[in-house]
Amino acid sequence: MNAPDTDPLWPAYDEPGDLKTIESVPLQDRGLPCSTYDLLVRAAELWPDRPALTALPDAERWSHGEAVTFVQLRDQVHRVANLFHAHGVGRTTAVGLLTPHTALLPAALLAAQLTGVAAPVNPALTTEHVERLLRLSGARILVAAGPELDPDAWRSARTVAASLRCTALFALRPVGAPDAAPALEPVDGVEVGYLHLAVTGRAAELHPGVVLPQAGDLAAYFHTGGTTGAPKLAAHTHANEVTDAWMIAANNMLGPDSVVFAGLPLFHVNALVVTLLAPLLRGRHSVWAGPLGYREPALFRHFWKIVEHFRIATLSAVPTVYAALARIPVDADISSLRFAVVGASPLTTTVREAFEHHTGVPLCQGYGLTEATCGTTRSFLGEHSRPEAAGQRLPYVRVKTVRIDGDGEWHDLPQGEPGVLAVSGPTVFPGYVVDRDARGPHLDTLGTVRLGWLNTGDLARVDPDGFVSLLGRAKDLIIRGGHNIDPAVIEDALLAHPAVTGASAVGRPDPHSGEVPVAYVTLAPGTGAIGSDELVAFAAQHIPERAATPKDVVVLPELPLTDVGKPSKIPLRLDATRRAVALALADLGTGIGHEQIHCAVADGRTTVTLPPVTRSPGLRDHISVRLAPYGLDWTFADPGH
Repeated sequence: MNAPDTDPLWPAYDEPGDLKTIESVPLQDRGLPCSTYDLLVRAAELWPDRPALTALPDAERWSHGEAVTFVQLRDQVHRVANLFHAHGVGRTTAVGLLTPHTALLPAALLAAQLTGVAAPVNPALTTEHVERLLRLSGARILVAAGPELDPDAWRSARTVAASLRCTALFALRPVGAPDAAPALEPVDGVEVGYLHLAVTGRAAELHPGVVLPQAGDLAAYFHTGGTTGAPKLAAHTHANEVTDAWMIAANNMLGPDSVVFAGLPLFHVNALVVTLLAPLLRGRHSVWAGPLGYREPALFRHFWKIVEHFRIATLSAVPTVYAALARIPVDADISSLRFAVVGASPLTTTVREAFEHHTGVPLCQGYGLTEATCGTTRSFLGEHSRPEAAGQRLPYVRVKTVRIDGDGEWHDLPQGEPGVLAVSGPTVFPGYVVDRDARGPHLDTLGTVRLGWLNTGDLARVDPDGFVSLLGRAKDLIIRGGHNIDPAVIEDALLAHPAVTGASAVGRPDPHSGEVPVAYVTLAPGTGAIGSDELVAFAAQHIPERAATPKDVVVLPELPLTDVGKPSKIPLRLDATRRAVALALADLGTGIGHEQIHCAVADGRTTVTLPPVTRSPGLRDHISVRLAPYGLDWTFADPGH
C-alpha cells in the first residue's frame, strides 16, 4: 500500500489496497472541478499550448488530422457557446447533437453543456426515434452531420428540426473538407447554416450573459439503448461526469505525456468520460478516429502505424475491436502502448488471450452503465491483475449484491454471495427524462434506484476487496459488440408480420460479437411455409438499427412457458447456445469427413443434444469452446478417445 496522499487531486492509486487510503479523504476535499466547463478552463490554464485533440479525417488519411491545443479548444467552446446563448439556450435547454465524430463535435458538446444540456443521439437511428428522443430532451437547436459528412443523418436532421420547430440547424463538415462547402437547402422557420461559419467572428471570450453551470446542474442526456424500440433518456449532472472522469483519470498507469486513442462515438458515455473528459483532467492528448470510428474496416489495416506515429499509450474499445486487432499483423513499433481498456460487453478468455499473445499488450477490463454515468470498476496491471473479474470498484463507489423478490423487495446478501449487483455513490444518475414542461425536464428513476442504490440488472459476486465478478444478466438485454439491444424491438418488428402470432428474441453466443440477436416465432394456422430468410428480411425493414436485425428466425409450434403460464426465454437461450456450438463445431469440421461427433451440452439442469457434426480427417480429438457471455466452457471429445 502506498503512503498517504501528497496531492489531494491525484492520490497514489497503483494497487487495490490504495482504495482505503484514498477514501480516508472525503471526496469534497479532493478539489475536483465543479463542472465540465471548469475542467476545460483548468486544462487551458495549465497546458495552454499542449495538443488536446487531433481529429483524423479517415483511416486512409490518418496522417492528415486537425489538431487543437487546450487553449484553442477552450476558445472554440466559448465561440460556440456564445452562438448557442444568442439562440436562447439556457440552463435547462437541450442542444441536440446528431452526428458521427468530426473536428468541431467535442467543442459543440462541451459548449452545449456550458450553456444548457447536451443531447447526443445516434445518427444511425431512424428519423422517428431521433425525433422522439430530441422532443423529450426539449432540444431548441440541432447540430448535425452535414450532407458531406453523413447524408442520411442530414436528411433526418432537416426533418426533425422542422418537426420540433428548432430555431437553428447547424451542419458539421468532415475533417479536411474542401474550402467550398455545398449549399444547404433551407428549412421553413429554421435558421440553417454551417457551424464553423456561424461562429466565425464571434468573440473567444465567453459572453457575460452565459450562466455558468454548477455541480448539480444537468449536463447531458444519453439514450440508454440506441437500438431499443423505446430508448430512455438518462440524465447526467456535471458532478456525475466530472467525478467519474476523475475516478478513471486518477490511476497512475499512464504518464503525463500519454496519448489516448478514441474510436467510440460521442453519443456513447465511454467516449465522453473515458476519452474526452478524463484526458482533459490530466492534460493528455486524445487522437480521434474518423467518422466511422472502429466501424471503419480500413482503420484496422492502419492501426499499428497510427499507434507508432502518435505514440498511443492506451485506447478504449469493445471486445470485437480487440478480436479484430488480434488478427492484424503488427507492422509498426507499438512499444508506446501500455495497456488497452475493454468494456461495454463481456470479455471472453479467447479474445483476451488472442490479443495479449499477439501484441504483448495487456487488456484491462472495466464495467459500468449509463445510469451510473460510465465506469464503476477498473482493473490493474501486473501482479495486481485479476482477469477473472471486471475490476475493483472505483473510489467512493459502493457495490453490493441483493436478492429482489417478486414483490420488488430488496434483501442484502452476504459478501461473496451471488445476486443482483447494486451500485451507489456520486456517479448514480438523477433519473430518466419522462416528461417536461416550461420549467424543464421531469426526472424519474422508474424504480431502478432504491435509497440511493442503483439496480444494475446484472448478476455478480463481490469479494472483500471490492472486485466485481460478473455472472450474467438479470435482464434480457442482448449485447452485440457493445451495442445494447432490447429484445422488444425485434419482437415488435416480427409481430408486425401478418403471419406471426408470437415472437421472442434472445442472444446467441458468438465468438466475435459476444452475442448476436436471434428470434423464435409462431405462425398463424394455415399460413404455409415461411422461411427464416423472409422473416429476417422483414425484421430488417422494421428495426431502427442494423445491429438489432436478428441473424436467424426460427419457427416453433409454440413458444415456451413457465409452470405458471408466463413466457420463458430459458429454453430459447439453451437452444440458441446449442445452435452456436453446432456452428462452431461445423466450422471446425468442414471438409471431406468420415466420422461424426455426438455430444450434448447442459446448463446444470437441462441437457440439449447437438445434431451430429461431421469430423474431418486431421481434426483434433478434443475441441474446447468458450461461449460468452454465459461463462460456459465445454470440451467435446470424439467417441472412443
